[in-house]
Amino acid sequence: MRAIITPMKNLLKKIPKNLPAELFETLVRADNIHIQRIVSKGHSSPDEGWYDQEQNEWVLVLKGAARLAFEDGSEVSMFAGDCLEIAAHQKHRVIWTEPGVETVWVGVFY
Repeated sequence: MRAIITPMKNLLKKIPKNLPAELFETLVRADNIHIQRIVSKGHSSPDEGWYDQEQNEWVLVLKGAARLAFEDGSEVSMFAGDCLEIAAHQKHRVIWTEPGVETVWVGVFY
């Protein structure tokens, strides 16, 4: 069987200078997994709703910082190197990302 090799990608490069909204890029998608690069710069979730996802999510902050809030009232601060698993249907939102620096996340939905 021949291996399929894709070009290496550096997730901390090729970040647009102008980010009017969070950037969501699919890195890998298969039947039961979706991996994204997410880039925020002072962005937060819309005030009117919560993320309520059908799949579990594992998220890793590669650069920058963020704060997440959960429907139960708890909050989590995340910094470069921090990761967190969010269960399917655990309502959450991003309430803050560092405004002066890009926050680069990897989100794995499974």
